[in-house]
Amino acid sequence: MGSRSKTGIFAMSFYGLASLFILIAFVSPYWLVTDGKLRNPKFLKIGLWQVCFNGFEEVHHWYDVSFKGCWWIFEEEYYIIHDILLPGFFIATQFFFTVSMCCILISLFLSISYIRKDNDDENYVTLLVTFGTILVIGGFSGIISVVIFGARGDGRDWMPNWEHNDLGWAFAIGVIGVILLFPAGILFLVEARVRKYKRLHEMQSREPSSYTMQERKMAYSGHTDI
Repeated sequence: MGSRSKTGIFAMSFYGLASLFILIAFVSPYWLVTDGKLRNPKFLKIGLWQVCFNGFEEVHHWYDVSFKGCWWIFEEEYYIIHDILLPGFFIATQFFFTVSMCCILISLFLSISYIRKDNDDENYVTLLVTFGTILVIGGFSGIISVVIFGARGDGRDWMPNWEHNDLGWAFAIGVIGVILLFPAGILFLVEARVRKYKRLHEMQSREPSSYTMQERKMAYSGHTDI
C-alpha cells in the first residue's frame, strides 16, 4: 500500500460515514413515527422493511382483523393491507434506497482494493474512477429515494392519524448519508484525475530512449479527460 493523499483520506472518511448512516437507515423502522401525543395511536412507526401497529384495522372493514406489534412489511398476514402499506411512492422509496445500499456494498470491496493497491499500479486510476462513479450513482439514487419519502411519507393519504406522524431520525440520517456520498465520490474522481496527469507528466519527462512501446501508446492516447 502506497501513501494516500489528503484527497483520498477525506474521500474515504466521507465514504465511511455515508456507509454507516445509510446502513442504519436501511435497517431501522424509524422513517415515520407517531409524535406521542395520542393516547392509543393505531400507527407507531415504519421503516423500509418493518412496520409497527397498535390495533390498526383495514380501513374498508372488509376483514375483521386487528394488527398489533412490529412485523416485516411483507409478512403474509399483511397481504390484506398491502394496498395501504405499499403505495407506489413507498415502493419507489424502497427501490432507490436499495440501489444506494447496493452501491455501498459494491464500494466496500473497492475500498479494500483501494487500501491495498499501490499508487503506481497500472489499474490504480481505473479503480479510483470506478469507486467514485459508483458512489455518485448511489448518491443520486439515494437522493431520489429520500425526496420521494420526504414529500409523501407524512401525507394524509397514507398512515392513520397523519397529523400526528413525523419523519423520524432514521430518515434524517438517511438523508445525511446519501448527501455524504457526493463529496466521497467526487473526491475519488478528482484524485483519479490528479493521478492520471501526474503519471503522464512523469512519462513525458523521461528521456525518449527510456520509453517502452506501451508507455508511448499511453502518452499519446491518454490525453482525454476522465
